[in-house]
Amino acid sequence: MDPVLRNTPAVARTPVPRAVDARRTERLCHATGLLLVLSGLAHLVVFAVDGGPWDGPVSWRKPVTFGVSFGVTLIALTWVTSYLRVGPRPRAPLLAVFAADCVVEVGGITLQAWRGVPSHLDMETPFDTAVSMTLAVGGGVLVVLLTVFAVASFRHRPSGPAGMDLAVRSGFAILLVALASGAAMIARGVVLTRTGHQEAAYHSTAPLKPLHGVSLHAVLVLPALVWLLSRTPWSEPLRRRLLYAAIGSYVTAVIGAAVWAALTY
Repeated sequence: MDPVLRNTPAVARTPVPRAVDARRTERLCHATGLLLVLSGLAHLVVFAVDGGPWDGPVSWRKPVTFGVSFGVTLIALTWVTSYLRVGPRPRAPLLAVFAADCVVEVGGITLQAWRGVPSHLDMETPFDTAVSMTLAVGGGVLVVLLTVFAVASFRHRPSGPAGMDLAVRSGFAILLVALASGAAMIARGVVLTRTGHQEAAYHSTAPLKPLHGVSLHAVLVLPALVWLLSRTPWSEPLRRRLLYAAIGSYVTAVIGAAVWAALTY
């Protein structure tokens, strides 16, 4: 072999840069998240026109809160996972599955709201049972995907501006509390439904809802705070103290909600 050819570096054989696929998936997730948020806000208008109760298993509150919450979470996870030290090959399909699962969850909840029946824990008819079980399975998929991202954040230090690693890890740690409380609500409700206590199943989720809600969006709030602070002229020690204060406030709120849940469960 010619020495010149032997010393020539090999040309990359990847036909399509993985970064392009990752950016395409990110744009898809951002667009999907925005549509889910708009769906939630649209149902807020429906509630204003149609009226009815805000609380309870059948209300316009569910498509509003779930649409906005899932949309914001999808957009947040798409952004936050860009700081994780995982390659684009595993990240892109995980985000795509997460986006599809968010659509299924919000779609099922919205469908049942328009039908005037509960979306979760409703086993009254075969169709309602299918929707309820689909939402439960979808919730399990969400738990698995978010846990994978959380583990990745602790296996390798996230990148980004100073303090982003702590913010991302703290956000995911608090998010795991939300996942655990959500799984507990579903499990408890399914048990009560299967044993013939349908009405009790609907009310059994109330004590854990504050804990679930408080801990759900830390993975967005804390990294967003670091991102905003990195664009200020403040010193790094001051920015880090503010981050510590935010994390401490979140932990205090989570502990308070957990104590309230334990006392009222």
